[in-house]
Amino acid sequence: MKIILTNIRETPRNLMRKLGYAEHVDRRSREFSYVRRLEREFYPRFHAYIQEAAGELVINLHLDMKQPSYAGSHAHSGEYDGPRLDEERVRILNIIGK
Repeated sequence: MKIILTNIRETPRNLMRKLGYAEHVDRRSREFSYVRRLEREFYPRFHAYIQEAAGELVINLHLDMKQPSYAGSHAHSGEYDGPRLDEERVRILNIIGK
């Protein structure tokens, strides 16, 4: 799910922290993203990648249900749309006042 934000006056890092997301760096790929846990355990979790372009901030959001099944794999059980992601989108928009 993509959430496109305009007229954001905060840095992406500060905005994501305000939204309750923690910085996450994949140990293998060194890819930088943000995560927000739904429970005490590490999974399930919301996982967001950020892109900045032409005055917009794009949050590419999905829900990781579990870790990759086998070594060397990046594939995992995840959701890319559905009610939980819709609720998270509404929560994000409410916090930033959109």
